[in-house]
Amino acid sequence: MKALKIQNIAAALAAAAVVAGCSQSESSSESVDLSPQALAAAQASGYAPKDGKDGGELHIYTWSDYIAPEVIAGFEKALGVKVVVDTFDSNEAMYAKLKAGGTGYDIMMPSSYQIAQMAKDGMIDAIDHAKCPNVKKNFDPAFATQIVDPTFTYNVPYAVTYTGFMYAKGKVPEGVDIASWKALANPAFKGRITLLDDIREVIGGGLMSLGYSINSTDPKEIDAAVAEILKWKVNSRKFDAESYKTEVASGATWVGHGYSTDATQIIVGDEDEGMAPRDDIGFALPKEGFTIAFDEMVVAKDAKRKDLAYAFINYIYEGEVAKANMEFICGPNPVKPGIDLLEEDYRKLIILDAATIARGQVLRGFQDKPEVMELYNKAWDKIKAGE
Repeated sequence: MKALKIQNIAAALAAAAVVAGCSQSESSSESVDLSPQALAAAQASGYAPKDGKDGGELHIYTWSDYIAPEVIAGFEKALGVKVVVDTFDSNEAMYAKLKAGGTGYDIMMPSSYQIAQMAKDGMIDAIDHAKCPNVKKNFDPAFATQIVDPTFTYNVPYAVTYTGFMYAKGKVPEGVDIASWKALANPAFKGRITLLDDIREVIGGGLMSLGYSINSTDPKEIDAAVAEILKWKVNSRKFDAESYKTEVASGATWVGHGYSTDATQIIVGDEDEGMAPRDDIGFALPKEGFTIAFDEMVVAKDAKRKDLAYAFINYIYEGEVAKANMEFICGPNPVKPGIDLLEEDYRKLIILDAATIARGQVLRGFQDKPEVMELYNKAWDKIKAGE
């Protein structure tokens, strides 16, 4: 994800009525020095390196392109450390790697619904809020209803995404309501749709399309969702969580089931990379319901540098830092001082209104109901097999 220019806001407003748009202040991201904020946040967390500069490493496991380069650079400069970022493309892949013995991480960024299971498995620590005072001080309470655990026992909210449809405007037939799950079954889109390669997102979409809860535990409702999704699969090119955003832009895909942040990057464009705004691309949130998913920071139980982890978490909740991240990832961080620093037009784009949020549903985990997760796994197998 690239940092973008504020003048592209007008194009974003025209192109995406219900989705965030990303921007950047007039000064380039390279000129932003966030090291003073990093140092202040680290000191407030209790971080105290021996003999001046640290020389160590902070290891973060997160989604692709999810932290602004200047945010990482500021932290490295202030503390004399190296930030090493590894990425995953789904919560299930992340969890499977950790479950299989993957170690070496200090901070992970799973979605809210995955965290309780990680805590139950002893993978993460309870958050020591004395070491990240900025979190509760600067968290915007307007986001509390979008988070599974607003007490922040094991979790520190990082960013929220909304799942819908990125689409090529010129390929939507007249009379087709692209803001509806039903559009995915339209034969006009045969071979031109991609679905997220994500068990909860896809099955959740099937459930919401029928008026059910995204977190349904009813076998009959889950079976009905599978039947609905198989109608979509007839039109689907593939299950994909990464390339859909560029494929919609290229025309290979006409409707990509995907994330608001990804879509907005394409819609707004990137002048530095020679990517013009795309007013021919849109993004829609299904009227029957859409996914609200917060990605959150957790501290690994076996983290080697918990002091750096807390320094970084506290740093993320600095206003200027949150502003830089929001301008980079094209979506909101729940950091009130950062939101207040955004350009007004941009703030209106990335912060959804209450009426729209009311249509969304928050994914929740089934860590205490393994029999339900087994239902979902079997349903996913049927969907992948096309049965």
